[in-house]
Amino acid sequence: MTKDKNSYINRELSWLQFNERVLQEAADESVPLIERFRFLGIFSNNLDEFFKVRYATVKRIDEAGKGGKSELGIKAADLLEIITQVVIKQQSKSLDILNNIQLELENEGIYIIDETQVDDEQHSFIKNYFIQQISPALVNIVLSDTVDLPHLKDSAAYLAVKMELTNHEKQFALIEIPKSMNRFVVLPKKNGKCYLMILDDLLRYCLDDIFNIFSYTNITANMIKITRDGELDFDSDLSKSFIEKISASVKDRQIGDPVRFVYDKTIDEETLEYLMTKMGIDSKDSVIPGGRYHNRRDYMGFPSLGRTDLLYNKIKPLEINGLSLQHSIFNTIAKKDYLLHTPYQTFSYVVKFLREAALDPQVRTIKITIYRLAQISHIASSLINAAKNGKKVTVVIELRARFDEQANIDYAEQMQDEGVNLLFGVSGLKVHSKICVIEREEGKGVRRYGFISTGNFNESTAKIYTDFTLFTANQKVLKDVNKVFNFFQTNYRIYRYKHIITSPHYTKSKLFALIDTEIENVKNGKPAFIKLKLNSISSYKMIDKLYEASRAGVKVQMIVRGICCLIPGIKGMSENIEVISIIDKFLEHTRLYMFCNDGDAKIYISSADWMTRNIENRVEVSCPIYQNDIKQELLDVFDICWNDNVKARAINETQSNEYRKNSKPKVRAQFALYDYFENKLKS
Repeated sequence: MTKDKNSYINRELSWLQFNERVLQEAADESVPLIERFRFLGIFSNNLDEFFKVRYATVKRIDEAGKGGKSELGIKAADLLEIITQVVIKQQSKSLDILNNIQLELENEGIYIIDETQVDDEQHSFIKNYFIQQISPALVNIVLSDTVDLPHLKDSAAYLAVKMELTNHEKQFALIEIPKSMNRFVVLPKKNGKCYLMILDDLLRYCLDDIFNIFSYTNITANMIKITRDGELDFDSDLSKSFIEKISASVKDRQIGDPVRFVYDKTIDEETLEYLMTKMGIDSKDSVIPGGRYHNRRDYMGFPSLGRTDLLYNKIKPLEINGLSLQHSIFNTIAKKDYLLHTPYQTFSYVVKFLREAALDPQVRTIKITIYRLAQISHIASSLINAAKNGKKVTVVIELRARFDEQANIDYAEQMQDEGVNLLFGVSGLKVHSKICVIEREEGKGVRRYGFISTGNFNESTAKIYTDFTLFTANQKVLKDVNKVFNFFQTNYRIYRYKHIITSPHYTKSKLFALIDTEIENVKNGKPAFIKLKLNSISSYKMIDKLYEASRAGVKVQMIVRGICCLIPGIKGMSENIEVISIIDKFLEHTRLYMFCNDGDAKIYISSADWMTRNIENRVEVSCPIYQNDIKQELLDVFDICWNDNVKARAINETQSNEYRKNSKPKVRAQFALYDYFENKLKS
């Protein structure tokens, strides 16, 4: 099949439709009210990252004069304009949703007041709070025609201040909103009602305290925000270590080229023109009129105010039937494999595995890949503990995990100081695999134990990301996993694997072979299906292969959370492919591949999405599931997700994000899965 622009949805526009689904959660009245507020924060945070990375990339293509049609399916300049228009509409919609949420909060006795609504009692509290908490942290910048504008931080929010002086001149200034402070200030309760003030409005209320050295007749303050290109550009200095280069690149990101300028649409023209001229904002940057408040990502931290009735019920992570946290994990998994599914089941098993390895006198080596660590990481402390106990600990840490680079750098330096052997992956390839293998002396030989996961070894995200982790002592599988670590040390060699599927060398060819088997089986009248659960699919090669399977008659069911460049349901191309997307309480992060294989299903959990970067430019691992009870569990999990008719949206050519409704009994997959695992404990 030849590549045709009508065969795919543009990646950037598909991503924006994913973020539209996040916005739907903020609008959904069945979602608890404070959670809706927080979904607005997630929507805004997603958009910030999109502009730093994807918009910035398209802008680079356009500025290079390449046109970009072959890479993007549309001219880069046209795509930049379309993106801006889509975002303006989404921003407008988000403001309407925000207004509705605030009205509903008032019905619940929660009031967000601005600087015009402060009474005498609140006045005293605010003035004291400003003096004690805020004023010492403020950065106030007085602007001048004769002095260049100081560098504005990426994604920081600023109040643009205009003073009309008594001598009839104008004075402009900027106030940087402190990132270190909570965006919402909780004021004293009155008559049982809660009152909050957004930090921006508190600063507006205190403008006279900030600028009292100036004599003015009028003062106004409007929010602005600039987003910069978030790509890392690396220094070629051979004398610098990899950590030093990454550290320098992360710092340089703060002074990257601007790609988006958002401003309060009520700002006066004179102030706006002055600022844009000062900042060098040009026609290729996305200039977006917005509301009174920016950096709404801070809404993710909206205080709970003790109102648990306005939040999702917290779940208690379950234990895994047969796998005890009180006894040796090694002894248990020596007998059979176990599958962990966070956040429904507790991530403590991963920490327990590493802590046991750190203390066990028979353990000789621990090897693990790390992509994103929690801010306070028990994983890192367990590995340091193991090194102190004389184990040979090898950590392959990815310092280029986007926007988590600094945290990984800090832990890398700490582990290195404690004797952990650090590897920084492979030149030109990000290490995205989630694997661990330990070697333990048993009898006269060495036995391997390990785990392979779809998610990061991160205690914080394990509470909100859905992920699979397979604990295994299957020596054949772990022999393959160990070869991946050999590849990190001797990456000029290409290893062969009998069980796992790895990128960048084998993923495409192995997956093509699995799809070809389904095509051949359906042609021979045998049962055939492909079931996939992914975060994203954008590789045209993989999409074309699924189109080929569809045309042959293979039924393809796909659950895709984010980007989906594949267009399902098109006669003669993809009529046998159906795609849904689930956005709900938890972030869907599991990656699962299932192939019918004439009734003897081949099932893999994987770190890899079906994007070009995962298949060709990263080190990824897909692990086969051999144990029948775990195979059945994964088939059950997929079916529960597939039957969701509450939070599933149908993905189609129009990208309308319509909820998938039917007359069947209500199935909300994430809630149903918790019940499923709870029932397994009782059986």
